Amino acid sequence: MPRATTRPQPAGREPGAAPAAPLAPTPSQTIGPFFGYALPFPGGGQIAPAGHPDTVTVHGLVRDGTGAPVPDALLEFWQAGPDGSLTGAPGSLRRDPATGAVIGRDGVDFTGFGRVPTDADGRYVLRTLPATAPAGRPDAAPYLAVCVFARGLLHHLATRVYFPEHATANAADPLLAQLPTERARTLLARADGPGRYRFDVQLQQTADGTHEETVFLAFR
Repeated sequence: MPRATTRPQPAGREPGAAPAAPLAPTPSQTIGPFFGYALPFPGGGQIAPAGHPDTVTVHGLVRDGTGAPVPDALLEFWQAGPDGSLTGAPGSLRRDPATGAVIGRDGVDFTGFGRVPTDADGRYVLRTLPATAPAGRPDAAPYLAVCVFARGLLHHLATRVYFPEHATANAADPLLAQLPTERARTLLARADGPGRYRFDVQLQQTADGTHEETVFLAFR
């Protein structure tokens, strides 16, 4: 004879009780990626050959949309060589032939590439040679190309650093010339001492407008 069966009830529900309301979805959250692990390498911010007399320091702060410093961002810098060449030289990520560990640059060759993490206060420091315009681009002003990686960003951001002593070239630069003055200003480093420049990266404009978002570039 067929026997009646009772479907098991979820814990906490009485038989015959109305189904529980569906749970609201948990808000999405971005956890990581954490760029400070494995990617920084010894001497990453020392692009200029050791002891080079023309070495300049570029430093600054990376801030988020609330104006707070970002302590775990990673910045990559690319620049033309003193002769405008874009080929660079190998050697930024040298490895120990015995252990395979990254030992960084040799301190002699100019590779045109640097990778710098921000510290606990959201600050970075780069020591390099003065920027030059890329060869074959007589209309371009000297600049450093920058890639910014940070938590919460699904894609890296690209921007540039221009320098105040090249006022004439900056005025004719194809990128700067098409930007409103206040926006172009976000790409201009400011001198804050002999051979020293301050360049802050603002990931998003603050609500009160105190910090304007840095101009970021899209490549097509």
